[in-house]
Amino acid sequence: MTSHVVVAGPDPGVTTDLLRRPAVARKTMRDDTTRMLVNRAQFDNSAETRDRIRERTPAVRAIEHTIEYLDLVGSCHGFVATLGRLVPQLRGQEFTDDERETVRRRIGRVRAAADWLEGALENGEFTLDEQLVRLLKGEE
Repeated sequence: MTSHVVVAGPDPGVTTDLLRRPAVARKTMRDDTTRMLVNRAQFDNSAETRDRIRERTPAVRAIEHTIEYLDLVGSCHGFVATLGRLVPQLRGQEFTDDERETVRRRIGRVRAAADWLEGALENGEFTLDEQLVRLLKGEE
């Protein structure tokens, strides 16, 4: 006679009840891996909820588009406005070679991001390729 042992995960109700205890929740959330997994689960749950809402209410996607468009235009405006405020204040300041080189590298990243955005608007391809990701992260 062969015996089979089935090991099941914890009952979600038991786990939930345990986590409702403040001391248990605090101790559990001190673990980096657990905290990351909980955050990932929250993100996944939110994404599923957003997807269900989008399916049931097509107008939501139009609203999201408007928000994303305004965010994009606002980001461009904010960058230009910040430079317009900061650059004149730099008059008379001396920068070290390292400082100038750091700013030049950041300008290169800005230029790459702007070129990527312009290309995405032209061709409709809004994905990041690996090389651009590295450049934007400063891993050149």
